[in-house]
Amino acid sequence: MRIALLTYRGNMFCGGQGIYAAYLAREWQRAGHEVHVFAGPPLPELEPGIPLHEIPNDNVFGLDHPDFFDPKKPFSLLKPLSLWELGVSRLGVFPEMQTFGFRLLRRWREFQNRYHFDIVFDNQCLSWGLLGIQAAGTPVVSVIHHPLHIDREADFRIDPRLSKKIRRTLYFPLFMQQQVAPRLSKIVTVSEASRVEIERYFKIPQKAIEVVYNGTDADLFRPMPEVEKEADLLFVGRTEDRKKGIGTMIEAVSLLPEHIKLKIVDGRIPDDGLVPKLIRRFGIEDRVIIRKEMFSVPDLVRQYSTARVALVPSFFEGFGFPASEAMACGLPVIANAAGALPEVIGTDGRAGRLVPERDARAMADAILDVLSEPGRAEQMGREARTRIQNVFQWSDAAANMIKVFEETLRATHGRSRAA
Repeated sequence: MRIALLTYRGNMFCGGQGIYAAYLAREWQRAGHEVHVFAGPPLPELEPGIPLHEIPNDNVFGLDHPDFFDPKKPFSLLKPLSLWELGVSRLGVFPEMQTFGFRLLRRWREFQNRYHFDIVFDNQCLSWGLLGIQAAGTPVVSVIHHPLHIDREADFRIDPRLSKKIRRTLYFPLFMQQQVAPRLSKIVTVSEASRVEIERYFKIPQKAIEVVYNGTDADLFRPMPEVEKEADLLFVGRTEDRKKGIGTMIEAVSLLPEHIKLKIVDGRIPDDGLVPKLIRRFGIEDRVIIRKEMFSVPDLVRQYSTARVALVPSFFEGFGFPASEAMACGLPVIANAAGALPEVIGTDGRAGRLVPERDARAMADAILDVLSEPGRAEQMGREARTRIQNVFQWSDAAANMIKVFEETLRATHGRSRAA
């Protein structure tokens, strides 16, 4: 099968979408499929032999004058899409998803005539341009990891001011995605929890949405017993993401005995961000280790091994790579019983503990339960790694996605013959 995989931001450190695209492309190539990746910057690191087609953007969002102007390219912003991108970004609109789709559509005939793709797989861009690509004759399947409406609502909970709500509503391309998603050939998601939320926000019936679980590279993410422990607890992720539940986690640590330490790994913690403010508010500066470096993947694996228990206090996760990666590294996970986290961690208590959302006392009690008995955390960590190895493999994810593509092509051809 010839697959065009689209990801408007491709780097693995942009978040789960970059990890997702790189591993699926790898597994499809290994299975003998021809996969081309179309990506915007920052670009993904792909396995040798996988073609990468850059769809450039002007990267003007969040930049002030004169930073968005490149004196080496004085006329670069005079193109219509570039002017539009610059203009709407001044209003707080995040334009990359829209412009990625339009720029790809403009060149699609050239790509399709050359490579003859059977299917287009969109990594939650859901741009207007996809409708043009599909109208030109190539079915489009899109994955929705989780509706961006959830991110917006998490922001609203933190700051309910009207001005903030207007800014966050402008930022997310919700109207575009709500219009595009139901018109594509097929929607896929990565958990049962996300399937429920997609029906809620996109009005697509659950029975029309396929669930294909993500994988986790258990060969790369593995226990490193030779690494010295630096803390009891570990959080890995974007602390400025309001749905990550950082406040609940910091409060829970403040309720624990003083010898229990937390390590936070996030390469994008601003000096005036949530973490510094919350640590000061709860008076636990001497109990929190902050690592603000941007780690390579092997170094990140090493960071997981510097702790005994991973915390994932998110209010929603479409899947939850920090949880599955920690489990693959042999750490039990204490997480909110929210989103897909029960699906990833399991509900039997063998690989971790699930606690009610926004309940710092319950999280603190779960931490004490796991750490109090000698050997309990280590045994749970072994169970966690076994669960990842048995349930969440990228080869299975890629094979199951191919089945979705085949069913979509059969349905498309059947409609064409009927017409």
